[in-house]
Amino acid sequence: MELTSKHPVIDLDGVKPEPTQSGPLAYLRRRSVYDWVYLALIAGGDGYVLHRFGASMGYWVQLILLGATTALLLLGWGWGAIRNLAVAVAALSLLGISQYYGPGGVAVLARGDQNFLLKFFLSSQTAILWMALLIFLSTASYWVGMFSKAGASTDGTMVRDASGWQSNFPQYFGSRLAWVAVTMALTGTMMRWFESYLVGPDVGHIPLSNLYEVFVLFSWLTTTLYLYFEHKYRTRSMGAFAMLIVSAAVGFLLWFSLVQGQSQIEPLVPALQSWWMKLHVPANFVGYGCFSIAAMIGFAYLVKVNGQESSWWKLAPLWLLGFVMFFEPLVFRQGGISEYWGVFAGVSALAVGGILYGRRRIAAHLPALDVMDDVMYKAIAIGFTFFTIATILGALWAAQAWGGYWSWDPKETWALIVWLNYAAWLHLRLMKGLRGQVAAWWALTGLLVTTFAFLGVNMFLSGLHSYGKL
Repeated sequence: MELTSKHPVIDLDGVKPEPTQSGPLAYLRRRSVYDWVYLALIAGGDGYVLHRFGASMGYWVQLILLGATTALLLLGWGWGAIRNLAVAVAALSLLGISQYYGPGGVAVLARGDQNFLLKFFLSSQTAILWMALLIFLSTASYWVGMFSKAGASTDGTMVRDASGWQSNFPQYFGSRLAWVAVTMALTGTMMRWFESYLVGPDVGHIPLSNLYEVFVLFSWLTTTLYLYFEHKYRTRSMGAFAMLIVSAAVGFLLWFSLVQGQSQIEPLVPALQSWWMKLHVPANFVGYGCFSIAAMIGFAYLVKVNGQESSWWKLAPLWLLGFVMFFEPLVFRQGGISEYWGVFAGVSALAVGGILYGRRRIAAHLPALDVMDDVMYKAIAIGFTFFTIATILGALWAAQAWGGYWSWDPKETWALIVWLNYAAWLHLRLMKGLRGQVAAWWALTGLLVTTFAFLGVNMFLSGLHSYGKL
């Protein structure tokens, strides 16, 4: 029997709230003028692309385009920051593309080293280097905020400002820097996509095909996912931890591009010449990004729990695990530790040691334990959903490329291990109420499994996915 109340709903101030309308029509009525302009821009962009390039786009590629832009529209309508991001990236990308065209109306790749805007701001590699700098500055700004008096609490509750945010100015500034970093990363990605066609019409492809390109994807996607959780929970203090993993990825990216010289645009290998790549790779990296965020929030959770712990020997497992997490797998390569990775490992050790040394003050800035526990759960749930979709898409792609859905290739095997790890975490969470330090430790150690599946397989094992080998 349905239970209903005959009394009107009154809020805490004794004021009867206005009735809310639901349904598609009510949703559309709530759209602002900016929302409709945004819709017009997306529709116009779709129309232009299909009119100009539709003849060379396959049926499935056209569907992927329309699906992606529809998702971008709904995301922008639901979260205004995405709308602003999309408009900014589109404007900067079009500006950058226009700079490649000379007086004769012909785009020339060499102009990237001659044109001022391209050379210093908007060419793909320059924009991505700006992203790297901004990520580092954002991470540093978040950490400066952790040692500010504003936003700190001594009783574990969240101290919020007048706008409802748990924040202080350095963390606010770090958040803004993170958004600019994402903007530059996406601009660099769009420019690299265009530049690949300038290298050669048969070379052009979406930049998701090698480690350089997917580390750029990981960096901006993980940052954006974290910014979503920051917006949802209205607390910026978790950014100090979440942005550390992005900074570690950027450290690898700089080594791979500047030291190893592996940032050049190359033709796709035959196995990657498929529209499946446009679906499988982004879905995979939503999973990787969410799992990384869950791990870093798990680290923050353990720091807050042990904020008053005075015995260093009890903190030893946390110190060692944190050090290994930041100690990029490449330092264990044969031939010893290079100077670059020696410095990286030293900075990582200092960072983890500094976190544990300043754990009392850091714990006072972190949000309540139940908030971080909920972030871990939602991040793993979202990541697991997309990772499952990516695994299914990968099986379908493998059937088309190699004639079988599953071949127990090392990459496939470790993807299954990652999937089983987080499936078990979610099962125990939903069935047995997994919470607290056990859940945090599991989320943190799960990153080691995920990192090996992502990088370790490429380093130490061979197989059908050897096109991503270091």
